[in-house]
Amino acid sequence: MTSNEGSFGLFTEEAAPLDVQACDRCELSGQRTRVIWGEGNSNARLVMILDNPGAREDRLGNPFLCSTRETLQRGMREAGLDRNLVYVTFLLKCRPIRAYNKPAAREACLPHLQAQLLEKRPLVLFGFGNVVAEALFPWKENASVKELRRDWHEWQGIPVGLTYHPLAVKRRPNLMNIFVEDLVSLNNKFAACLSRQSNNQ
Repeated sequence: MTSNEGSFGLFTEEAAPLDVQACDRCELSGQRTRVIWGEGNSNARLVMILDNPGAREDRLGNPFLCSTRETLQRGMREAGLDRNLVYVTFLLKCRPIRAYNKPAAREACLPHLQAQLLEKRPLVLFGFGNVVAEALFPWKENASVKELRRDWHEWQGIPVGLTYHPLAVKRRPNLMNIFVEDLVSLNNKFAACLSRQSNNQ
């Protein structure tokens, strides 16, 4: 699995289900311009989870590659992970613009993510940052990437790996080698799961 060449760019956005587009479960419904359901290959069996969507357009409405997406793709490229095999989704389906009640928003939005993952049926999940770690493993006291990375865990029977948030890597370049190392582990895990699935068919 090798990454595609060329410059970094926006993943193709997948439209949210109609009922989710009208969601008003939390205060983010009053901030958003739209619900962002997910990006990338909508049929991918490898699903990555970020905490919330970043900007996709600048103030003039032109396509815009935020630091999170750029750093993620940089790490994927160095790890040899093909972006065409990946679907990226979010714990929160709306991009926060101003301060909000974070615990309430996460609690309100988690059922959307759970339904989405049941529909996608990924072979492997991969989360970025402590917020995602806490959401996936609420029973683990003070769940953190520092403690959970390197090992593979399970979420509803699906193998889950974790690493640092791309923005943390952007701000602390010394984390890039660790970030890439974790993405290499993901690439290997996904290849093994694909091989196992093929052998079982």
